[in-house]
Amino acid sequence: MTDFHNTYRLNTYQMEAVLDESPACMVNANVGSGKTTVLIEKILHLHFEKQVPLKDMVVLTFTNKAADEILQRLAQREPSVTKEETACFGTFHSVALYLLKNCLPTEEAGWTREFSVMDPDEEAELALAIAAERGLKIKYKNRLKKRLEQEYASWLKGRNSRYKDELFLLFPLLEEEKKRQNKMTFSDLIRVSTALLNKENRCPEWIIVDEVQDSDSLQMDFLEALGTDIAGERRSRLFAVGDPNQVIYSWRGTTENMFFLLKHRFQAKELSLPVNYRSNASILEAANRFLQFGGKIEGSRGGGEKITVRNHYDPFQEAEYLADRIESLHRDGLAYREIAVFYRLQRQSEVLEKVFQKAGIPCSLSLKKTLGDVPVLDYLVKILKFSVNPADRQTGLQVLTNRKYGEKATPKRAASILEKGEGGALPLLDRMTGFQEAAVEKDKDKDGISAQWLFDYFDLCTRLHPTSADYEKDAKEAEKLLEHLCRFCREQDGSFLENLRRFLDSSMLYGLEFLKGSEQEDDGVRLMTLHASKGLEFDTVFLIGVNPGLIPLRCQSYEQEEEERRLFFVGITRARNHLELSYYTNPGEPGVLEGYSSYLRMIPEHLLDWSEARSQKEKKADLQELRREVAAQMRKSRAERKTDLNPGSRPMESCVGDAHPAEEEVRRARHRKYGEGTIVGEDEMMVEVEFEGYGRKKFLKALGEVEEIG
Repeated sequence: MTDFHNTYRLNTYQMEAVLDESPACMVNANVGSGKTTVLIEKILHLHFEKQVPLKDMVVLTFTNKAADEILQRLAQREPSVTKEETACFGTFHSVALYLLKNCLPTEEAGWTREFSVMDPDEEAELALAIAAERGLKIKYKNRLKKRLEQEYASWLKGRNSRYKDELFLLFPLLEEEKKRQNKMTFSDLIRVSTALLNKENRCPEWIIVDEVQDSDSLQMDFLEALGTDIAGERRSRLFAVGDPNQVIYSWRGTTENMFFLLKHRFQAKELSLPVNYRSNASILEAANRFLQFGGKIEGSRGGGEKITVRNHYDPFQEAEYLADRIESLHRDGLAYREIAVFYRLQRQSEVLEKVFQKAGIPCSLSLKKTLGDVPVLDYLVKILKFSVNPADRQTGLQVLTNRKYGEKATPKRAASILEKGEGGALPLLDRMTGFQEAAVEKDKDKDGISAQWLFDYFDLCTRLHPTSADYEKDAKEAEKLLEHLCRFCREQDGSFLENLRRFLDSSMLYGLEFLKGSEQEDDGVRLMTLHASKGLEFDTVFLIGVNPGLIPLRCQSYEQEEEERRLFFVGITRARNHLELSYYTNPGEPGVLEGYSSYLRMIPEHLLDWSEARSQKEKKADLQELRREVAAQMRKSRAERKTDLNPGSRPMESCVGDAHPAEEEVRRARHRKYGEGTIVGEDEMMVEVEFEGYGRKKFLKALGEVEEIG
């Protein structure tokens, strides 16, 4: 054996996993233990040492980003690797899609290989249209997308709907219509490919899975079908890496014991990667208090500063503190992109964005957007989807009846024209139905198909309305998308139409992340939810809002409580060197209590730099002292107000003790975050203001947070 493994200094645990040749092996990889390195080394070892062709491996990940990272690192080590060899390196959905398009007898399932991919929203819209057309009674239509996903398995097993409606009558009609329009959903990709694989004898030599703990039951069935022949004999070796302590997606169908269910189902040998190479010793010792599975995480680094804990009055005061703190870190040489702020709920980012923007601190909000968030891109993708799949009547209708960009045709007229195939009735329809023939001819030219040709072919200049205020922005977005599309098609093998279908399918699977291309991230502070932080790491992490009812959220079951702990574990282990946790005295969130979460008391005191860690008795004494100070300020304000003949705009503390308060019909106040609101109640210490969109908020007058406006 060559010493290429030693070049990358694999530790004993990593080396054991790379060299293992068991029929099935599950590697319990602790956070920060180098699992991606192990996956890459496993692939290289099998390829170079064991002479296993890359095309005889299937490598499965849970995000497109993870798949790209594996391919990039593989290409760095072996530049001669081709896309054909690694066609089955990708997400579960992309690999299932490749098999259905290129390897499996898709026609036997009722679709052709030219089928297109539809997202869950599109499926729900189609289901609603069918239900309306057939007069089916469907309950909870606003949750239909989730119901279609959750209740499909019950329908397959012959059960009845738990909501006692006609959803189960809709399933076969929806299936039939998807076949007629030649479209599959994400779950269809896994389900149909699994059914067809069960009739096939072709099995890869190795199946390698990343983040296996995030699998659901459909993906588990897919794994088994992929590696089993028609006689039920397992032919493929399975190597899977995961961390049961990072199961945080139960709402996607993953269960906390999925790692162990897979281990049992495949009779797998279990290995471990216990050594963390990311976080300092203080962070790891704290993280060990939140472990639910496996032994203690071993650290490769000694020492490290304590974890800071801070108490802030409210989110606005905290945001201003964070702006100052981050700017100080940046002046000391830390790049903004090495700093992250984590929170539990997406709406917590609002005040951070505003304060950071005002302070001139660049920040990047990690918020997954859908195509619908950029209407012009959504419209253009629909044009292209219908152009390569004219059977997709649903998408054709949406294009023609689009209020902003379409033909201004009524749904009834557009549906009639589509059904009859009337030529000349709608210019855009003629363009779309003639696109494939025109693209084949244009593709023969030496210059090929360009972004400008596509822009002109669909007459987007007219469609985007040159006189509209949004034209310049919309045209720029459309041009960027078409340029990215053409670049993608040039980099692939096959004809333009084949590559266009591949591009559109990927856009459905990965949304704007894929459509926007490989734009480099700005050097900005990263703002994200705890869920979005998984798989990332930063030098410095601020985890805010560690209050009861927020971290953790109020839970209705033991399983939810356990997942909240795992989510907190994921958050604190993203930090390499510096971790700061904070909580609020006045959280301003419904159902969130003041004071610190029990999670902070689970961390040993010697690991914490916590100046606010005091007993309840001490806190009550401080509060009484604050009340005395406020009362003194109120008395002083009343005395000063007696000589104030023209108060104008005044701090809220000066509105106590007015001679004729009943004469004021409506009193208004202004807050820096919540804007203007109506005063609905007050006493000597507190004032209560109702803000539109935020509800009622209470403030200490002594802090001068609000001012009354005349």
